[in-house]
Amino acid sequence: MDETELFEAERPRLLGLATRVIDDRAEAEDIVQQAWLRLHRNVADIENLPAWLTTVTTRLCLDRLRARTPVPHVEIVVGSTPDPIEDVVLSETVGVALQVVLDRLSPRERVAFVLHDSLGFEFSTIAAILDTTPEASRKLASRARGKIGQPARVDQLADWEVIDAFMAAAREGEFGRLMQLLAPDAGLRSDADAVLAGTPERKDGANEVATFFDGAAQSALAVFVDDRPGAAWFNRGTAMVLFDFTIVDGLVQRITFRAEAEVLAQVERRDGNERRD
Repeated sequence: MDETELFEAERPRLLGLATRVIDDRAEAEDIVQQAWLRLHRNVADIENLPAWLTTVTTRLCLDRLRARTPVPHVEIVVGSTPDPIEDVVLSETVGVALQVVLDRLSPRERVAFVLHDSLGFEFSTIAAILDTTPEASRKLASRARGKIGQPARVDQLADWEVIDAFMAAAREGEFGRLMQLLAPDAGLRSDADAVLAGTPERKDGANEVATFFDGAAQSALAVFVDDRPGAAWFNRGTAMVLFDFTIVDGLVQRITFRAEAEVLAQVERRDGNERRD
């Protein structure tokens, strides 16, 4: 494919990225068109075109956000060397509640938060885009979470909806969606029987938990245990490991793998949006 065809193949992804950051479809379309113009004017070799376009589009978004906000402007110029961005994973949606409060953030906080918590970018990638360090990018995202976490969540999902959405994202390999559904300090634990069955003893932090579940749990089904919604890994129709979820404020705070015989004996299959009050 020539340059134009390659860009057009990337356009939907770039438009989705810009829309999530800017929260304005018309502005996002304009930003993507500016990215095309920069590509058209570029004379240096580009080793990774999707990565280069991601960086250019995000920096254009940052400039647009700065123009809305009375903060000092620092010009960021895309260099001629290839950007160190690979394996970018995008989520398809950003929650309604997130869009309501994004305007409370500074431009750099907003970019760091959306790229990491909503789209699953690594902080090393965000640092390259913002021309800063991974640690500084982490702090920007952390400050953004603090600001966003203060108001009550709107349109909060029921626990079973959160669990089912999480398991669906795990099966489909939607890393960004997993990150949306996990609390930043989410953790995973296993009881002794589950460890013997092959589960990890512990994982700490949303990124580790999302990485473990990304593309996994193909044999897990929706269940009840003690009238609480959950999921379980089944083998030939028998529940082998329970995924016991702790949901706090609409986010997954803890997942405990449980395989004690007395616990598994209480597991019941759950269908669709069935619920028990």
